Amino acid sequence: MPQSKQMEPNPLGTLPIKGLIWKFAIPGIISQIVTAIYNIVDQIFVGWGIGDLGIAATTVAFPVATVITALSLLFGSGAAANFSLLMGAKKEDEARKTIGNGLTLMALCGVIIAVFSIIFLKPMLYAFGATDLIMPYAQPYTLIICIGIPFGIFSTGASYYIRSDGNPNFSSAVLLSGAVFNIIFDPIFLFTFDMGIEGIALATTLGQVLSSILVVIYLLRKAKMIKPIKSDLFLQPRVIKAICGLGVSAFTQHLLATIVQIVSANTLKYYGAMSVYGSEISLAAAGAVSKAMIVFMSCVIGISIGCQPIYGFNYGSRKYNRVKEAYIIALRYGIAVSIVTFLIFQIFPRQILLLFGSSNPLFYEFATKYIRIYLFMTFVNALQPITSPFFTSLGKAYVGLGLSLLRQGLLLLPLLLILPRFYGIDGLLFAGPIADGIAAVVVIICGVKEVRNLTKMQAEQSKISERTDYIE
Repeated sequence: MPQSKQMEPNPLGTLPIKGLIWKFAIPGIISQIVTAIYNIVDQIFVGWGIGDLGIAATTVAFPVATVITALSLLFGSGAAANFSLLMGAKKEDEARKTIGNGLTLMALCGVIIAVFSIIFLKPMLYAFGATDLIMPYAQPYTLIICIGIPFGIFSTGASYYIRSDGNPNFSSAVLLSGAVFNIIFDPIFLFTFDMGIEGIALATTLGQVLSSILVVIYLLRKAKMIKPIKSDLFLQPRVIKAICGLGVSAFTQHLLATIVQIVSANTLKYYGAMSVYGSEISLAAAGAVSKAMIVFMSCVIGISIGCQPIYGFNYGSRKYNRVKEAYIIALRYGIAVSIVTFLIFQIFPRQILLLFGSSNPLFYEFATKYIRIYLFMTFVNALQPITSPFFTSLGKAYVGLGLSLLRQGLLLLPLLLILPRFYGIDGLLFAGPIADGIAAVVVIICGVKEVRNLTKMQAEQSKISERTDYIE
């Protein structure tokens, strides 16, 4: 890269914050929403083409998808966050090594996880909550999904680097390509080729392969700030530590989400069997609702990941007022989305559930109850997904990790284990709003404290600049 190009001011540190957030967040929101839509489309096609057992099968297999997301965040988001900090501090060589090591970690980890998942497929699905009725659908579906794990981790993780490289549009194109492919080929494989639930899984895996191809094209031909070279791909313990240190917060959050899904599925299976709904209906209804909620979370996550390069670069450049402004604006947008989502889900639950094509009235009864109770605190659910990555982008991974552990690990998981023992399946439903409410209070306290800290740091930085100007 020519030296004159490196010396040009980075727009992350100069352009107005609102404009930057829109530039980086909107492509992220669009790609996340389209990805969410293809998850919902999967469920719709499964519901209409296979039925409640098919929906339940994709529900128990869903932890595989969250593992893909968790690992892509550990290595991809962690590398991208460190990349932004290093570029802000003008350490280009270290930034390049960070991206190279991140790519290698994603590829290696993806292959290892895929192999072990395929070998232990059946016991893994039973551990995820599958029943004997669900297993004939879950096993072939998850097998194909597991084959695509390396491509899913690589394409999703690398998209974070592409966004930090100043190309949010191409980053979104990477994710959109797989999602659009999936949406188009779901009905073709399911109905035209009569492939059943295996066709749904095949469309997902081939979409991930397409996304990975686009990542390789970007790395070889389109990288803007820094293009990794061959030597950067060799793993270095120091670089790995930096990547994992910044990615561990988001990774832990999604890993805990996976554990929560597994515990929730087993709780639904056990206590659902003791209720009028039964295990399969309980699992199918909860799965349908969680897929619908992905649309809301996609908007919030799109805002969050769009702001991460802005946080990291400006913090590394000691422009603390810009960091604070970006965080406050992100919170405003996220809270607005949360309130709208809360109103939609509480007012129109049945209309949303009709999309999934179930003909069983018990499905609608339990799913509506699930929405009204479990999702009651949706209006505050944007606070933690925006605040935890905010701290991570500032290099304060321990705070981000703590906030990630709080809602899923310290609150929701124990409540899922304790409350159903006293209140049956209703206990599971009330665990959600209790955990969300407590977590929201803690996140607000941490966020306010950090905003005040940034204000203080900016004042000190201004004083130093004034002294320097006076001396000169």
